[in-house]
Amino acid sequence: MQPLVTLKLATSLDGRIATASGESKWITGEAARHEGHRLRAVHDAILVGVETVLADDPELTVRLLPSSEATGTKQPLRVVLDSRLRTPVNARVAQTNTLIVTAAEPACIGGAQVEQVEARDGRPTPEAVLSALARHGIGSVLIEGGGQVAASFLRAGRVD
Repeated sequence: MQPLVTLKLATSLDGRIATASGESKWITGEAARHEGHRLRAVHDAILVGVETVLADDPELTVRLLPSSEATGTKQPLRVVLDSRLRTPVNARVAQTNTLIVTAAEPACIGGAQVEQVEARDGRPTPEAVLSALARHGIGSVLIEGGGQVAASFLRAGRVD
């Protein structure tokens, strides 16, 4: 069974997912960031594209929950869509509990697991990504970043 897919997007008033300078890390306020972490806590995996990793070096962990909600919270699997394996070895996500999904021949990137899947136009297909996640026992995934990743899952009709 394919994972349930939730898409989380933060947009500016003009409908952009980054500021004019390209900054996207703090486009939201504190309340929205807390809600984002609550969403992370109820999903089995968090998925971003490599451009998000290169621009923001995110941790992709659950951190900003009140202690009453955080008790027993399991960290979701961190998933990076990286067609050409550009994730830096020293990236925060290139450690443990990370799956890098690629169209390229798998190679070692830090402590992350790297898996090659079916690709179209050089990019992993949403269907292949979801199948890979299902093989890893993932029942739900929160897509957090980037515009290309969001658009590809929306175009494929894969956002629940």
